[in-house]
Amino acid sequence: MSKTNATVVIVGAGAAGLTCAIAAAETLVKESIPGQVVLLDGAKHLGAKILVAGGGRCNVTHDVVTPQDFFGQRTIIRNILASFSVERTTSWFASLGVELKREETGKLFPTTDSARTVLNALLDRARDLSITISSDHRVGEIIRSNSGFHVQHNQGRLHTTRLILATGGRSLPKTGSDGFGYRLVQALGHHVSPTVPALVPLLLNRSMFHTTLSGLSQKTELITVVEGREVDRRTGSLLWTHLGISGPVVMDASRFWTLATNQGVCVDLYGNFVPGRSFDELKKWLIRETIEHPKRSLVRTLSSLVPDRFAESLCRFCSCNPVTILTHVSRMDRHRLLSALTRFRFPVEDHRGWNFAEVTAGGVPLDEINYRTMESKLVPGLYLAGELLDCDGRIGGFNFQWAWTTGWLAGKSAARSLFSATTPPSSE
Repeated sequence: MSKTNATVVIVGAGAAGLTCAIAAAETLVKESIPGQVVLLDGAKHLGAKILVAGGGRCNVTHDVVTPQDFFGQRTIIRNILASFSVERTTSWFASLGVELKREETGKLFPTTDSARTVLNALLDRARDLSITISSDHRVGEIIRSNSGFHVQHNQGRLHTTRLILATGGRSLPKTGSDGFGYRLVQALGHHVSPTVPALVPLLLNRSMFHTTLSGLSQKTELITVVEGREVDRRTGSLLWTHLGISGPVVMDASRFWTLATNQGVCVDLYGNFVPGRSFDELKKWLIRETIEHPKRSLVRTLSSLVPDRFAESLCRFCSCNPVTILTHVSRMDRHRLLSALTRFRFPVEDHRGWNFAEVTAGGVPLDEINYRTMESKLVPGLYLAGELLDCDGRIGGFNFQWAWTTGWLAGKSAARSLFSATTPPSSE
């Protein structure tokens, strides 16, 4: 196996890794530092996660990004995000030839509606900067020495004094992010908090009626309760699937369910299918409806609040005949239906797993890195970026913003540290 030297080595050529490489190379040029940036990735074809993101369109970022859009140590997250804002991100992509457009949800996509546009722009810029991109170079071991880092991969060995790990987490392992980066960073002395799937669909007990509603989307308020304490409440679009529930509101809430389950504690997920309205408010509403429309069927009445198919399925689930006229609905049935409408306990049995999770919750604690540079506080010369860190964002482009931001900061900082190291001390 061959052994070579490189100025900056980045392990992982996803969104964060490509950004790291470009930022590092541009900084070397700007500071007139001779050197070579090498990007290593175990996959034969790069950027798989970029290409599948956003249904193949790549949700690059969001028009407004705040620390509240992320989970983790938010004070540190705030400081990191400030270093490479959404405005800087959009300007940077424009400089790469990628114009972004805003959709009603606030999501920013390339105007071409193609994720390939994003990946090609990043790869083209990397090649313009003479970055060595080495696909099918899976790193198996990193050995730290007094002279830096020896990076062992399946086709040889590299030595560097500046190493950036941007290996991703454990989500979508078929794209290459199978969690091996956690083993590498632990071997170098870092801690890794428990990792679980986030932004992942949930599976329901087969006794539920979800299969009859597959494909139906409806606005829902979700409440997550862990050991009797409410830990999350959010409203958004819920999508019924043949296996359970998905959609933005479920994906965002899923991390709380997976974390609690991983810890072995009791967790319940409740839904209010009439967001903003309580049991008591709906009780008064139903009484008025009964007085004003005594001959109207139960399902027709409920359909003014929720989708028809859902109204019928909920009636049957509550052992109520959907065509029963309002005046014939018993007080007990009324109570059961309204309880299900406003606080429905989802019989969640599992999640769909890493192959369907869009991001990883957990990872290297943020207080183990210098938020100004992304350099490790424990290992000088080591920088961390992207999903490897214990920070996960909600759905909508936020996790990509985290990748661009941490990647840019890590790459730039690693290269600039070389300038400081090579600058002779002042004679004054």
